[in-house]
Amino acid sequence: MSQIEVITGEASKRYAQALLDLAFDSKSLKKIENDVSILKSILIESNDLQKAISSPVIDVEKKIKVLTSIAKAAGLSKLSTQFIGTVTKNRRSHDLLNILSFFQVMVAQKKGTQLAKLTSSQPLTPAQLKEIKSNLKKTLGRQVDVETSVDPDLLGGFILRVGSRLYDSSLKTKLEDLKIALKEV
Repeated sequence: MSQIEVITGEASKRYAQALLDLAFDSKSLKKIENDVSILKSILIESNDLQKAISSPVIDVEKKIKVLTSIAKAAGLSKLSTQFIGTVTKNRRSHDLLNILSFFQVMVAQKKGTQLAKLTSSQPLTPAQLKEIKSNLKKTLGRQVDVETSVDPDLLGGFILRVGSRLYDSSLKTKLEDLKIALKEV
């Protein structure tokens, strides 16, 4: 499943900022960061869950029960679980993935780092990830946090998103470009 994340919405930014403020106030930023990563990966991996929390047909109370039970099963903190419940109660569960993404970007900005999303055709080894982080640090001039995912549809290579920049060196894209070029001949 190839997915390009688009972050939009002022409401999502406000909720992300509220979560960041709560994390700082409770001195639990590391735990909340970890919770956000876990919840985000759960949401990305389950299209059915994304559809369910975005559906206007499903009752808000049912959404709250589902999301809080997932949060508890995943071992998320009480603060994260309450935040998820509040977002859902305020009928913003459809924005949850965007809120989590904004939160990660805001945390990276506070730390003075850059967030990069790397999608590869196969899982990366720790040595490969270390080399990529090192090269990104040289290129960007600051520390980079890399969020990885695997998409076998890429066939080979990778897609790297850093801020608004996208670097696509996937075999899938190269084959599609070749196909277009051959059609023009």
